[in-house]
Amino acid sequence: MITAISFVLILLSFVAIGLASGRKATGKRKDYYLASSSVAPWLAGLSAVATNNSGYMFIGVIGFTYQTGLAAIWLMFGWIVGDFIGSSFIHRRLRQATARTGEASFAAVIARWYGEKFGVWQKIAAVIMVIFLIAYAAAQISAGGKALEGVLGINPWTGAVMVATMVLIYSIVGGIRASIWTDGAQSITMMAAMTLLLIAAFAGVGGVSGAMELWRAIPGFLDPFPDDILFPGALGMALFIVGWLFAGFSVVGQPHVMVRFMALDDDRNMGRARAWYYGYFTIFYLLATGVGMLSRLYLPDLADIDPELALPMMATELLPPVLVGLILAGIFAATMSTADSLVLSCSAAFTHDLAPKRLETAFMLKAATAASILIALGLALSGNQSVFSLVILAWSTLASAFAPLLALYALRRRVSEPAAIFMLVLGVSVALFWRFGLGWHESIYEGLPGILVPLVLGWFLSQRREPASAPSPAAAGGGPAE
Repeated sequence: MITAISFVLILLSFVAIGLASGRKATGKRKDYYLASSSVAPWLAGLSAVATNNSGYMFIGVIGFTYQTGLAAIWLMFGWIVGDFIGSSFIHRRLRQATARTGEASFAAVIARWYGEKFGVWQKIAAVIMVIFLIAYAAAQISAGGKALEGVLGINPWTGAVMVATMVLIYSIVGGIRASIWTDGAQSITMMAAMTLLLIAAFAGVGGVSGAMELWRAIPGFLDPFPDDILFPGALGMALFIVGWLFAGFSVVGQPHVMVRFMALDDDRNMGRARAWYYGYFTIFYLLATGVGMLSRLYLPDLADIDPELALPMMATELLPPVLVGLILAGIFAATMSTADSLVLSCSAAFTHDLAPKRLETAFMLKAATAASILIALGLALSGNQSVFSLVILAWSTLASAFAPLLALYALRRRVSEPAAIFMLVLGVSVALFWRFGLGWHESIYEGLPGILVPLVLGWFLSQRREPASAPSPAAAGGGPAE
């Protein structure tokens, strides 16, 4: 009972914050999807990292670490370093292009990067976004259901419906601003939840030395390298690590994460936003990896059930009820902070990229958001696909579709629309074939060939573009809201 009360109170506070953001809403498309380009650097950074971490971090990564052991650290290393490389030359130029084009959706900004409109490319991009953003959102909703099942023993359908309902309520009221505001509070909750659980878990096994002794007793658990790499020896290990570098670089192809940087108040503040983002991200990932490894000690037989239930079940075993409610709220915060962003990006694809005529009214913007949430909920309730697998599939496909062209644009290369379409279709095809045709995705992340192949070919199909003149200060700040 105490757990449920604690959990509900924290969640209600998130909803209240989201609803409060509605007081600043104007109902215009650029305000609904980009918060009128007025987001402060610290909030943009925390929002981006909360959106990036998601239920995948709380449920998927911890479950993966439970099974893999110390070798899972390469996922963290590759993800953060690859993400940092991408942000070093793409984020600021994407923010500048957002101001220059005046567009409100991720695909529309890319389609108008150099002034002309890639209409056919934009439609194809929107279809891919809708399919995989909804699949991604379904994974987040499923993660919320698994959290309730692990802690309260409630049917996971109930948790899925709860996540979808709360996201629906504040997203249609405040749009992306509601998502970003709640992300700030959710970031704090997520960090507090993971820190408390790590401290309690170490204390229960006699500290770090006690944990090390127990880990050594598990065959292969402390091996620094996985044993299921595609090729033996140094080559296989190098490809494994580079694969996860590309997983991190894939962030630049995720519309729901990149929109946070598109909404930044001024592109000159991008360095500050990135500092908040990477500082929080590194600490949180270390905590999640530690909890994942410790969960193997407390729940040795969980592999026979579902490793993705490791976090909520360990919280129940180690913490008093009021703190179990905090952990559960942290998981829900993670799922909600990503689910709302995904459905809003999907909504933008519906209203601005797919519709034959832009849907500008507040009612249509919110109706598209509601439809996206309902479709994602239906998908979440229809099966039991692993959160980790579903997220990686959506993540790699979106990255393969958008990261190569966005990287070329940020490097001041220019391509024709037929070449851009070829790169998009090729990237998605290579990634899907790598996973479903060859089955090599468990050894080498499919985003590596999915990004690299079209990027290399695109380089030869592109031309050097001289830097455009710098935008005016008003443009750099996003100008007045529409």
